[in-house]
Amino acid sequence: MTERQEKQTRHSDTRMVPYPSKAIVPERDLNVAPILETHHLGIQFGGLKAVDDFNLIIGRSEIAGLIGPNGAGKTTVFNMLTKVYEPTEGSVIFDGKDMMGKSIVQASKLGIARTFQNIRLFNQMTVEENVRIGLHNQIKYTTATALLRLPNFWIKEHRQHKRALELLSIFGMEGMADVRAGSLPYGAQRRLEIVRALATGPKLLLLDEPAAGMNPHETEELMNTIARIRDEFNIAILLIEHDMSLVMGVCEGICVLNFGKVIAKGTAREIQNNPVVIEAYLGKQKEG
Repeated sequence: MTERQEKQTRHSDTRMVPYPSKAIVPERDLNVAPILETHHLGIQFGGLKAVDDFNLIIGRSEIAGLIGPNGAGKTTVFNMLTKVYEPTEGSVIFDGKDMMGKSIVQASKLGIARTFQNIRLFNQMTVEENVRIGLHNQIKYTTATALLRLPNFWIKEHRQHKRALELLSIFGMEGMADVRAGSLPYGAQRRLEIVRALATGPKLLLLDEPAAGMNPHETEELMNTIARIRDEFNIAILLIEHDMSLVMGVCEGICVLNFGKVIAKGTAREIQNNPVVIEAYLGKQKEG
């Protein structure tokens, strides 16, 4: 096995064990409540069921993958988890709390953060300013303190500046703090969006195609960074991705969606060898 192959498999070798509901979670998460549970989740747009009977459990420190062909309903699932859409069926339990009726802001405050397929940065603002927007929940001074520039304002501003640079250092981007976000290369914009999501202090980070637009070297670095983020921040991560080298290299549990329905769940090795997945998503194997 080459060094690159070893890197791509080491993160996905975690032993996955049965959970009471027949789901699987990493063994280290077995004795703690899962961070996320969805039960018979579904949504209709008009008469069309975009997602139907979606059931998923994610352990508190799990890196999970949600894969499937274009139009399978993956981003719709993300939109339901982050309260962009209200499910028409089923329930979402996050960190032990029922998310029914919660708003996007409430979901963020509870600890759900996400990135998007189409990058959503404040292009005219600097890299650091984009990250500090994610730190808004940590602003503790009053409006009067800010207007009058009292000492507490400058203390908190300094702390936010320091924290923003610390977060940017995850991707080695602290030297770009004063650069306008819109002028960054595409891959760097992707990384900045992840940093901004981390700035909110999430318990669950949703990454929507984080490797899009990245070259193989950048994708390999991203794979290792995702594992590092999970370990350093002690959070769970759920990612949507079409780059199978990233998915199989870093994800511990994988859920496969097709036409809005779950067609398979399992470890990276199980999904790679699942004939239903091979035919429906990865493509039907050629004979002989």
